[in-house]
Amino acid sequence: MYLRPPPKGPEWGGDPEAGSAARPLYPMMLESPQLRWAFVRKVYTILSIQMLLTIAVASVVVFVRPVALFFVSTPAGFGLYIFLIILPFIVLCPLYYYYQRHPVNLLLLGLFTVAISFAVGLTCAFTKGEVILESAILTAVVVVSLTAYTFWAARRGHDFSFLGPFLFAAVMILMVFALIQIFFPLGRVSLMVYGGLAALVFCGYIIYDTDNLIKRYSYDEYVWAAVALYLDVINLFLSLLTLFRAADS
Repeated sequence: MYLRPPPKGPEWGGDPEAGSAARPLYPMMLESPQLRWAFVRKVYTILSIQMLLTIAVASVVVFVRPVALFFVSTPAGFGLYIFLIILPFIVLCPLYYYYQRHPVNLLLLGLFTVAISFAVGLTCAFTKGEVILESAILTAVVVVSLTAYTFWAARRGHDFSFLGPFLFAAVMILMVFALIQIFFPLGRVSLMVYGGLAALVFCGYIIYDTDNLIKRYSYDEYVWAAVALYLDVINLFLSLLTLFRAADS
């Protein structure tokens, strides 16, 4: 499971004592609908490119067996595997500060996506094809369904910002659960429970981040919005993969 990036703009506020003007909680209220929808299309275009890149890189790792074997059977490969797992967290730091600087933001985003794609590919390389296909199909159905629901609910005035604290607490619980599982393996049932709970949490994050995309992100935060949604989709897929792989074993 990959950590989510720190918040970058979904909830804004000004400091009256510092003399800074409060930024609007709902930028779309001060923008033309055309500008807001252009922003939404831009984010989903970037997200689509990220997903295609992830599928391409992961497919190479899965189907070109020497690649996967290099990572798991040689010391250099294992060290590179650990580095690729850590790299997305490292890239998030400069991305946090350069998310508005083009084209540096897109280059960092590409590096971030490729690093995660390798990790996803290595996870899938040693998983049954049926399990991967089942997880991918269910992830696609859930993402499309929850996205459509959130847009429908937003048009009717529903707000999902209240989910933020609960989802953050749930991610902290999942992290502790994962650490316990690493040092004190609790067996197949606990992995199934972990995968199921994680899937529910990231379903909530898809709704929360889509709501932020519609209402709160400003136009120049398209990279940060794409990162948030991309991590939601990837973490949902990995959670379902954990669940189905544990059930299959």
